[in-house]
Amino acid sequence: MTYELYYWPGIQGRGEFVRLVLEEAGAEYVDFAKHKDGSEVAVRELMRVLHDTATPSPPLMPPVLKAGSLLIAQTANILMYLGAHHALAPADEAGRLWTHQLQLTIADWVVEIHDAHHPLGGAFYYEDQKPEAARRAALLRDQRLPKFMGYFETVLGRNRSPSGLLVGNSLTYPDLSLFQVLAGLRYAFPRAMARLEPDYPGLVRLYAEVSARPRIAAYLASDRRLPFNEHGLFRHYPELDP
Repeated sequence: MTYELYYWPGIQGRGEFVRLVLEEAGAEYVDFAKHKDGSEVAVRELMRVLHDTATPSPPLMPPVLKAGSLLIAQTANILMYLGAHHALAPADEAGRLWTHQLQLTIADWVVEIHDAHHPLGGAFYYEDQKPEAARRAALLRDQRLPKFMGYFETVLGRNRSPSGLLVGNSLTYPDLSLFQVLAGLRYAFPRAMARLEPDYPGLVRLYAEVSARPRIAAYLASDRRLPFNEHGLFRHYPELDP
């Protein structure tokens, strides 16, 4: 099967969590966010999928994955599907639920990171909410990052496996997503992360483990990996990372 991935062009965003799983799985996929005819066509293709009146279960927002006759939306939902079909999730029900629970917790974390630079919402430019963003970013740096990082450090410690991964002995899709969050935080809050990371050696090891996997390393070094920028989830504004 050749998958079709639909997302906004020019940014990693939530689509990147899906790309990492597709790349690690060695799956064939067409990334319509990088349409050969440019961003305008990419957006048009995305709108076609979102507003197809013949779809009985229409998605609200991207990312959207087309898998055969299935049209799947919501990042965690897409990853749950891919994990089950590409050996990136446990086979037993309890393991699958635990893996999905971790992914949903990562989704909560991503919202908090995004809201550090857009606390009033996406309808306003960053420049329209700088005072509010400064207060929200301070809360993120001082309280929320340690809370989430501490939680995942605990999960790594309780997984009684030498793998250094979140679930059992094998890589699962939340390992890839956690890598992406850490990569994004290193870009957006390099000073805060430099202060925090020594307290979370398990997260540092997981980041190194994932980034060294052959397919992921090849992807990160390729032009398929879009760079972080100030239009996506993870944005570097120096005034928010003193």
